[in-house]
Amino acid sequence: MNKKEKILIVGAGLCGSLLALRMAQRGYQVSVYERRADLRESDISAGRSINLSLSDRGLKALRMAGVEEKARELCIPMKGRLMHDAKSNTFESNYSGRPGECINSISRGNLNSLLLSEAEKHQNVTIVFNTKCLHIDIEAKIATFESQTSKQQFKEEASVIFGTDGAGSSLRKSYEKQFPEFTVTQDFLTHGYKELEIPADKNGNHIISKEHLHIWPRGDYMLIALPNMDGSFTVTLFLSYSDGVYNFDNLVSEKKITEFFEKDFPDTLSLIPDILKEFENNPTGKLGTIKCYPWAYKGNTLLLGDSSHAIVPFYGQGMNASFEDVYVLDAVLNQFEGNWSTVFSEFQKQRKIDTDAIADLAIDNYFEMRDHVANPLFKEKRIVEMNLEKFFPTQYFSKYSLVTFNEDIGYHDAMTKGRAQDKVLLKMMENSLYTSSSQHSEERMHQILHKVQEETNKLLE
Repeated sequence: MNKKEKILIVGAGLCGSLLALRMAQRGYQVSVYERRADLRESDISAGRSINLSLSDRGLKALRMAGVEEKARELCIPMKGRLMHDAKSNTFESNYSGRPGECINSISRGNLNSLLLSEAEKHQNVTIVFNTKCLHIDIEAKIATFESQTSKQQFKEEASVIFGTDGAGSSLRKSYEKQFPEFTVTQDFLTHGYKELEIPADKNGNHIISKEHLHIWPRGDYMLIALPNMDGSFTVTLFLSYSDGVYNFDNLVSEKKITEFFEKDFPDTLSLIPDILKEFENNPTGKLGTIKCYPWAYKGNTLLLGDSSHAIVPFYGQGMNASFEDVYVLDAVLNQFEGNWSTVFSEFQKQRKIDTDAIADLAIDNYFEMRDHVANPLFKEKRIVEMNLEKFFPTQYFSKYSLVTFNEDIGYHDAMTKGRAQDKVLLKMMENSLYTSSSQHSEERMHQILHKVQEETNKLLE
């Protein structure tokens, strides 16, 4: 059914392009405006989050839009983490005790290009690049834009306006100016990030395992690496701006940078040949969390994705959460289509609690990845969880699995149950009720499962 209502989407990133595709499939007239150039015709700036983790929640949304299989062709599955210690030793930690469960490394640019091209296949979609949104009059439903090339300004009116333009959202800024009761918090970490690259070998192959997300945990900072389709790895250093012996403020000389990597990441020096050049030329990015309320005003505007709930990247759920926004919105539309005010109100009610939860979990995982993964107790706990998932694949899910591989459980419920299970397991291990090195019969594993479930339920109650 074709609909006469016009949908205006500000921002053609991952969330905006998927939203445009889905709204077009539902028959709306869709106009999308993007501040940047068309990434299909120009490269994404070096050092700016060029690959991401795609997991079940994101795949669920892509499946809804009919593009899951095309997206999977762009993915490299990663079955777990591979930790590198300061002496260049490694140890593996799978994401799940169930076979086949993995997360996928995917190029931001390749996935965004796919979604833009799929959206443009629909005649009821128009995407305009190099056009900046200056202001949105919420009451009048009119957005003011400026062409980045001609510098001419113009206005665009629509039935509904969506803000999917990321952490610096123009719609969110318009909310702040027009509604005194609108609240927004932006909490930045004391750490930033810088992206480097491990190139492919001369034959275009990966020179370290492409089946893992590589982590060099060092307590107050860390290095991670995700594989790319061309045989390279995107390497990201997470480090304090000013605290500690080494920080971004004092890593400014060749001598200091070399000393830092020789001390803490010696096995990477041979892997990153242009480390000094990249350290100098690639920008240092910020890491922060944005929470705001409300997401919708006047029944005609709505914030989605990072515009309303930007999070730090340490659970690999930023993109997945934004895609899940589109999935949940689509489900609410199935119930209340025709009444945008009700749609937006119900969407916000369902979604806000979950996005707040994943924001908190991402901060938790920041400390886990840079420090806890190297802790003997944490290693022991992960082995316990893997064994429980292996023996009882449909009855036990770790917190990580609840968040990453259980697409039908909300983030808030996953966080609540997962945290309770963590407390129970740690207490059992402290009391020597379970050790990963012990050989347990199936009967004994059943007893352990029952104990974990019983104690978890008590905590949840």
